[in-house]
Amino acid sequence: MHVRSTPDGEPAYVEAQVDREDGEEVWWRASVPVVNAELGYRFLLETPRRRMWLNGLGLSTADVTDGADFRISTYDPPPAWAEGAVLYEIFPDRFARSSAHPITDLPDWAVPSDWDDPVAFGTPNGTKQIYRGSLWGVAEKLDHLRGLGVDALWLTPFFPAQSNHRYDASSFDFVDPLLGGDAALKELTAQAHRRGMRVIGDITLNHTGDAHPWFRRAQTDASSVEAGFYYFEADRKHYASFYGVPSMPKLDHRSEEMRRRLYEGPESVVARYLTEFGLDGWRVDVAQSAGRYGAVDLNARMARAVRATMREVAPDALVVAEHQFDASETLRGDGWHGTMAYAGFTRPVLSWLGADDTPELWGTPGRLPVYGGEEMVSVMRSFAAAIPWRSYTHNMTLLDSHDMPRFRSLVGSERQRLGVALLMTMPGMPMVFAGDEVGVHGALHNEDGRRAFPWDESVWDRWTLELYRSLIGLRREHAALRSGGLRWLHADKDFVLFERAVPGETVVVQVSRAAHEPLVAPFAASHLLGGPDLTPGAAMPADGPAFHVWSRV
Repeated sequence: MHVRSTPDGEPAYVEAQVDREDGEEVWWRASVPVVNAELGYRFLLETPRRRMWLNGLGLSTADVTDGADFRISTYDPPPAWAEGAVLYEIFPDRFARSSAHPITDLPDWAVPSDWDDPVAFGTPNGTKQIYRGSLWGVAEKLDHLRGLGVDALWLTPFFPAQSNHRYDASSFDFVDPLLGGDAALKELTAQAHRRGMRVIGDITLNHTGDAHPWFRRAQTDASSVEAGFYYFEADRKHYASFYGVPSMPKLDHRSEEMRRRLYEGPESVVARYLTEFGLDGWRVDVAQSAGRYGAVDLNARMARAVRATMREVAPDALVVAEHQFDASETLRGDGWHGTMAYAGFTRPVLSWLGADDTPELWGTPGRLPVYGGEEMVSVMRSFAAAIPWRSYTHNMTLLDSHDMPRFRSLVGSERQRLGVALLMTMPGMPMVFAGDEVGVHGALHNEDGRRAFPWDESVWDRWTLELYRSLIGLRREHAALRSGGLRWLHADKDFVLFERAVPGETVVVQVSRAAHEPLVAPFAASHLLGGPDLTPGAAMPADGPAFHVWSRV
């Protein structure tokens, strides 16, 4: 066995030596010098009968490219607290009202709604309804989140805007009074920290709202410094915008002053909310498009600049980027710590657990493909193989979010539990969208998924709540589930089997979407969830829909 790496672009081989044998497996060890910022490597295995490569995609008897090589990054690592952390997304207007700090004054654009009103999804009012949830309300409900086992909150934007989603910021200078203002955010972060939880904000580096003073000054005064913040056509009435939506004009990252104000240096927006408001990091909206327009591509430089600013003012802060597609180019340097794993987790899980009529969620024509377990695993491995392991483990894994219908509405309550089992036992930072844990629905449209949290406990799905608590608790109790490696043991049409391992502990997980032929247990294991214990040579459970979690003896 040899390890192949490419120092300074030149292939090099180091022969591996047997490190230990444990009866079932032989482990090999090799030391490889790291001379570049990133080390790519793969294994060459030679037997009397064949020669094979082993890389992130698995074994191959044919020659392979470097694209799926394992990778080690030497850049500063993500914050230690984020490894395996469970995140919880909150859309502030819909999570909780505050009894002590009620919101009474609404802006002219707002459509007032009662807490139990349906979402007017797909209509002009869908983004204008205001339910009067606030950051004060979030602070008052932190014990619910602590009881669930949440490690960190992700707040969708809290800046003033002209919509309830607030991705069209009209200012970055202060927290929207409609959500409680600056004092509410400071109180929320303080209360969360007292409970051992972190708080992550949400910022748009791709665009602002058209009511933002930068844009209004830029549009009316071609000689202003702000005129260079955006992409205007000659008449200054037409300009580039996010997804062609005029209310979200696109930022031009060639402007040094714009970068300084927004994300470069200790006086920037990115820095200020970390240092003055106690935020523990950022989720960056539309990260795949920010800094890119036509021949201009400053995306990677932007990511490095954000990371550098955070390293300077808050070294323990986390930065995760929204990226709904192949994010591998953005995760191989000193930019984002991770991205939202829509492509490498959400989509393949939906394709395996969803139905034939599951709608496409990201604009691609047609419906989602229907996968067997082998295809789901193949897609997951492909996306994981393209990035360093530590980026993979710091991706935000998710079943749904404010940008899609609820997972429960797409797959049904029975298969929701299978998705939650995968979410809480696979690598990454699992994210729960507020309300998923009590059975909130939201079908057909992403706005419909943004329903208000039902604080009337009589309508909660208690079985689902206990499922979340049990699986999050299991993740917190077992280091293998938080930070262990991943090895796929078996994948068939209707079930998958994998293990997570750290020195001294191996956890084995089986998830079955339907009943199937049983495997023969190759090892002894005690059950953690789902039972029964396993003995070598005995049949493993073959029921479904079901999941089982064991600790190897």
